[in-house]
Amino acid sequence: MTRTTRLLLLALAMPLMPAAHAATYALQPDKSALTFVYKQMGVPVEGRFKKFSAAIDFDPAKPAAAKATIDVDLASVDTGLAEADEEVAGKNWFDVKNFPHAKFVSTAVKPLGGNHYEASGKMTIRGHTQDVTAPFTFAARGTAATFEGSFVLKRADYGIGQGEWADFGTVANEIQIKFRFPATAGK
Repeated sequence: MTRTTRLLLLALAMPLMPAAHAATYALQPDKSALTFVYKQMGVPVEGRFKKFSAAIDFDPAKPAAAKATIDVDLASVDTGLAEADEEVAGKNWFDVKNFPHAKFVSTAVKPLGGNHYEASGKMTIRGHTQDVTAPFTFAARGTAATFEGSFVLKRADYGIGQGEWADFGTVANEIQIKFRFPATAGK
């Protein structure tokens, strides 16, 4: 194989390779999703948040230097029922009047092999901060990338679901959070 052929093949493969330097990724809100699944009386129920933002600095070659901050507008909760949305935004659940946002701030990212990583950080909801670990995948093509993963949080750790809703037989303590963040690398 000639040197020119190798250079041409490398140039053609470049858009398929992850960025070789740290990049700040801008979320594509119209293509992104932040959803949750919980069990109510044993039946899985799905919902989503319509408004959230994420600031992500990531270099797959140096994951330990990665930083991510995710901010969720809790009033944007969408359970599929307006009545349930009002209840969840209320004092017994998110109490959005006093705690309008949930926030995740990463403290570490480690590689798990291939395009799999694990982000650790602090999640704050209703003024309660807990350690969270979220496995995720990173797929890049040129300046476009997708961060996708899921993790489980326990609502009792954050004081979510008080009063009559504190019973885990009615609404389970474990809530699965799923995220899919298509993003574009900036300069």
